[in-house]
Amino acid sequence: MTPPTSTQQRAPRPGPAGNTAPLPTPRPHLGHAVASEWTKMVSVRSTMWTLGSLVVTVVGVGLAFVSQTSDENYKNMPYIAPALFGLLVGQLSVIVLGVLTITSEYGTGLARTTFAAAPDRHRVLTAKYLVFSAVAFVILAGSIFLVGITTAMVHGGPASGPHDNASAWLSGLLVSLYVTLLGVLSLAVGTLVRHSAGAIAVMIGVVTLPPVIGGMLSIWSASAGLGRLVLDYNALVAMMQLFGMPDGANGTDLPSKVLQLALLVLVTGATVSASYLAVRRRDV
Repeated sequence: MTPPTSTQQRAPRPGPAGNTAPLPTPRPHLGHAVASEWTKMVSVRSTMWTLGSLVVTVVGVGLAFVSQTSDENYKNMPYIAPALFGLLVGQLSVIVLGVLTITSEYGTGLARTTFAAAPDRHRVLTAKYLVFSAVAFVILAGSIFLVGITTAMVHGGPASGPHDNASAWLSGLLVSLYVTLLGVLSLAVGTLVRHSAGAIAVMIGVVTLPPVIGGMLSIWSASAGLGRLVLDYNALVAMMQLFGMPDGANGTDLPSKVLQLALLVLVTGATVSASYLAVRRRDV
């Protein structure tokens, strides 16, 4: 009996119908990157601590202020105004979270894995901006509205006078947008610096130093104009205006809300553009 030839020995066996090709692999798109960044954000402790401290600060300080005021205090002040006092500190939580969204990956080395799995770095960075912006805006708006609704329930009597609630809620959304943009700016700075402490220090300086620098420049007549400009255009003054607080003392008119918001949009847009250039040119 003659042995079978090599072609007869290993004849391919037909597989099940429809399984002759490998499983289809979907082409990666922005939705996959967004899902990945969402998983990262909700699975790390820093998100819980930073957002939790934001809510506690804005709501806690706001309600403490509400408990110490009366209906008459709101004749010239919107019901969401108490949230300002907590947000002046709570904005730091948004800044820290924005920085950690990118720098924590550089610190642990996860950035290498992320960019190896997703070579399109612009898509990864875009997903980070989208996920962070959505989370920060929702938490900010929810905290501000909670304080506003509570204030309206407690101090909404006749002594508080008439209120344009629609305008107040719109102001709350604008404030949420403004602080979210500060967080996006922080994320962009973190992308450029790639170091948590350094990026946080830069952003804290951007937010807190302008009033100090403006006050110092205003001492000398030669730099008084520049000092006045710095005092008018900064994050703290912008938030006060967006909350509907009165203009400056002695009848001084401050820049409009649109100008304050447009300035931050311009600065944030330029920094975000620089972050896209940096993340493409660097090895990691």
